[in-house]
Amino acid sequence: MRTTSSTRDLARRRRPALAATALLACTALIAGCGGGSGDSADGDGGSGDGGKITLRIGTFGSFGYDNENGAKLYAEYEKLHPNIKIVESNVADGQKYWDTLKLRLSRNSGLADIQAVEVGYIAEATGPTMGSKWVDLSKTGGADTSAFLDWKVRQATTPDGKVIGLGTDIGPMAVCYNKDLFAKAKLPTDREQVAKLWAGDWAKFVATGKTYQRNAPAGTAFHDSASGLFNAVLSSQPRQYADDKGELDWENSPGVKTAWNLAVDAAGSGITAKLRQFDEKGTWNAGFKNNRFATVACPSWMTGIIKDQAGPANQGKWDIAAPPVAGNWGGSFLAVPKAGKHAEEAAKLAAWLTAPEQHAKVFGVNGNIPSTKDTLASPAVQNAKIAYFGDTPVGRIYSSAAAGITPAPVSRHDGQVKTFITDNGILDIEQRGTSPEKAWENVRKLVEDKIAR
Repeated sequence: MRTTSSTRDLARRRRPALAATALLACTALIAGCGGGSGDSADGDGGSGDGGKITLRIGTFGSFGYDNENGAKLYAEYEKLHPNIKIVESNVADGQKYWDTLKLRLSRNSGLADIQAVEVGYIAEATGPTMGSKWVDLSKTGGADTSAFLDWKVRQATTPDGKVIGLGTDIGPMAVCYNKDLFAKAKLPTDREQVAKLWAGDWAKFVATGKTYQRNAPAGTAFHDSASGLFNAVLSSQPRQYADDKGELDWENSPGVKTAWNLAVDAAGSGITAKLRQFDEKGTWNAGFKNNRFATVACPSWMTGIIKDQAGPANQGKWDIAAPPVAGNWGGSFLAVPKAGKHAEEAAKLAAWLTAPEQHAKVFGVNGNIPSTKDTLASPAVQNAKIAYFGDTPVGRIYSSAAAGITPAPVSRHDGQVKTFITDNGILDIEQRGTSPEKAWENVRKLVEDKIAR
């Protein structure tokens, strides 16, 4: 998931039940989900009451596993394994989650038995500093790595061949829009007609925003945030933060420049609500409930966030249209630190949570698009709908988008650079009036100061 602002992601991250023609889903960190709240990597991993083993899972955003709003997978696993108790610790901010996880990995202390890793950080997790700190899940836990999309497995594989993460979701891109606000702004509301407004070019999406703003209902903006737009545009680019060798080269990236220029245009044109996605104060979340914006870049895991945050009062108001260009924003992995107290049991749980059967269950409840091949191609996903979005063919829209994904090379610094660009660069332009030139220079200095290469 990501979502994070990352996706998940990445957030992270990640829900009333939704009708799938047969099964389940969820990114946010989503990008990401949660039965608990608090620290990302919390848990002593010790034994619970009555001799039970407590397995702790650190997540961000909405993963859709929890017993309250998710697919109730924890309860199902505990029923199958009476000696296991599962506790999830979840945070909203994917960057803070990752910063805490890195610190704990460096100390081999304070880690959960299972840690979620967003795709923006997976290259760092598999790199020379961290790659040796994880259990090889191709050899422990019983996971069938051949069930996953090949590129998803490659992303989580170290140079010496260890698979340190099992894929949860992927983040095929769409655009979610508020039909009521579109109607009031004299824009079409049928999803096919809406998609035609921006088909083939994210610049058309920004142009549509300017049209919306001319007739916008009072107090509303076309899009939630320029940073979200940046991430969406970049998700569709063949070159992102890394060069073809997987080395950081963000300043020379055509994709970064395209996404930056469109985000700057959106911010300067006043078509965004100037919000920071996944902010801790909940202002962005409240924007869904209060109908402050008409569109949000919508990787598959975002559907769960809209459902949760817009709430029952807005059910049926949101719809989903095809994006200007296919892309992938977010998607995550479950990894098992070697320093955890119950690594073998944790590996078995990680394998079970990411098996095709469980991917299907999560999809049906939370909308996360699975990263296992058979599940992605199944009628349960292809024909799925989400009750909150009415008759929208959610499965068809996202599975079609997933078929167009060609993953860009990833560097081990992608997550950090993304945060610098969105939270320090674009947000400064949008909220504080910083010039684009100054904001770009500030990002460049942050990368120089904070990233050792």
